Amino acid sequence: MQIYLDHAATAPLRPEARDAWLDASAAVGNASSIHGAGQHARRVLEEARERLAAVIEADPIEVVFTSGGTEAVNLAVKGLWWARPADADAVVLPDGEHHATLDAVEWLEGQGARVRHVGIDAAARISLSEFSAALPGAAVATAVVANNEAGTVNDAAALSAATAQAGVPLHLDAVAAFGHVPVSFRRWRGDAQGRAGLAALSVSAHKIGGPTGVGALVVARGAELAPLQHGGGQQRRLRAGTQDVAGAVAFAVAAEAARNEREAEAARLGALRDRLVSGIRRSIPDAELLGDPVDRIPGNAHVLFSGASGETLLFLLDLAGIAVSTGSACQAGVPEPSHVVLAMGRTDAEARQVLRFTLGRTTVDGDIDAVLAALPGVVERARAASGSRSAPGS
Repeated sequence: MQIYLDHAATAPLRPEARDAWLDASAAVGNASSIHGAGQHARRVLEEARERLAAVIEADPIEVVFTSGGTEAVNLAVKGLWWARPADADAVVLPDGEHHATLDAVEWLEGQGARVRHVGIDAAARISLSEFSAALPGAAVATAVVANNEAGTVNDAAALSAATAQAGVPLHLDAVAAFGHVPVSFRRWRGDAQGRAGLAALSVSAHKIGGPTGVGALVVARGAELAPLQHGGGQQRRLRAGTQDVAGAVAFAVAAEAARNEREAEAARLGALRDRLVSGIRRSIPDAELLGDPVDRIPGNAHVLFSGASGETLLFLLDLAGIAVSTGSACQAGVPEPSHVVLAMGRTDAEARQVLRFTLGRTTVDGDIDAVLAALPGVVERARAASGSRSAPGS
């Protein structure tokens, strides 16, 4: 059986979420239909919306179900920009964002948007001062709550407060953070009024043990947001189309389970992660943990192995039955340096020499033992293949 340490790419489906999906799928009915079957589907759907809203700490009407985190991000970034005031055309964009955000903003550049880039520091933290300085007069700002590669957790409340003070709507990408650190839409929005401050927050089901193809965008009541698609007017006219009742139910169940176990799992995974990092440092002394050493996702270890290609390391570990990644799964198969590592001030070569180990609900002590046993030899082989020094401990 393969050892799976790529939970940030997708987490194993929770049995309770699977069972909830199957139960809801057994009933027929379109939630927009007015007959009995349709109204039953509507009740099930709205109960799921209420349950997910309670976990995210938002009002049920603010939860808009989507096909996943990428659609949620696109709806937020593009929708807020399209609904902007006539005299605003700038998008505030930190450099370490997920490609769902980066690519959406790049597309908006073709529509006339001007991008105000915001740097991240050597630990992948968004510079609050630089972020705040870029806000005046902007059409929209976006920021990631937790960096999906380095695992660093940003101060979402401070970012939201800065945008509220500047009168700019903010989208927070909470896909990597949700289920692992506290996420509260209501608390982060605070007393912001109208379109200013936290306007939208994106989450995804498959990162927390729910099904793939299901996500949500939390949209504040006072936010001004244009839809990406039209045809039916469902979900406050923000996301048209027949709603996935079974997916919504399974997402809500997974979110509740993740919330209920979050504190205990954070402690357990943090300990396993620390043991992994300590073991790597003992056997490969020049390996370097990237990201914030304290404020990070509990199960994330983003490690730089100088002189070893991350792609080679990944394939060698895969041959050994260990699944990890070099970064975002959305960039899988594309041999390019990590834009996050580059934004942290590292070289192009270093940005190609990283591995991301992400632990999760199914990770056990034996998995860490197996990685620590295999890794020194794997690093030695990868360095030899690249012509670098061959002794990882020398």
